[in-house]
Amino acid sequence: MKLDKNFFSENIKTLFYALIIAVIIRSLLVQPFYIPSSSMEPTLLVGDRLFVTKYSYGYSKHSFPFSPPLFKNRIIFSSPERGDVIVFKTPADNRTDYIKRLIGLPGDKIQFIDANLYLNNSEILKSKILNKTKIYCGSRSIDVYKFEEKLPNGKKFHTVYLKDYTYQNSDVFTVPKDHYFFLGDNRDCSKDSRYLTSVGYVHKNNLVGKAQFIFFSSDKKIGSMFAFWKWHKSIRFNRTFNKIN
Repeated sequence: MKLDKNFFSENIKTLFYALIIAVIIRSLLVQPFYIPSSSMEPTLLVGDRLFVTKYSYGYSKHSFPFSPPLFKNRIIFSSPERGDVIVFKTPADNRTDYIKRLIGLPGDKIQFIDANLYLNNSEILKSKILNKTKIYCGSRSIDVYKFEEKLPNGKKFHTVYLKDYTYQNSDVFTVPKDHYFFLGDNRDCSKDSRYLTSVGYVHKNNLVGKAQFIFFSSDKKIGSMFAFWKWHKSIRFNRTFNKIN
């Protein structure tokens, strides 16, 4: 069979256009992310794969692959709300993606007193759900209390605390202008805005997008994706297409 002389050039063009469309979708609309750590348990588990909407808070250079300096500030900005689960670039290197829950807005004061979270001098309400449950902290299984917390805007979500409440008290964190304060739902096993030298306050330009829903989840402790004979155990079918609260 004789091939058209334009066969290869047309296919290269098609691949090029497909790549451009994929970059546009990833940069402006939706990007998939993989959860590699347990800092957001029980909301997000290691092995969750989720979609993040890039348009939720407008766009900055971090909306695009490799963070090109296309513009200095955020454009078409829409303010995030307390309780949103957000992917952001860490201020330490402006390169690493973190995912945490937004707790503090610009001007807010946050403090831990006797292991209780205070926002602007008012204690965040939390109701104990379980007295004893196990959850992961890295590769370790730890004993925790499970709570439902409620923010002033009515947003509810689940958090866990170690039984001995290792993070008891803190100084007052005052969120600077144009910055945000984030916490992991796995409160005693999360590197977040409490640790000023590694994460700290996050500038609005570092926001990447809002986590919306889980599209796939698997437990690599049971088996890899190549071990198809273990799929019935390793794939968490009950988490597929779960909306992230």
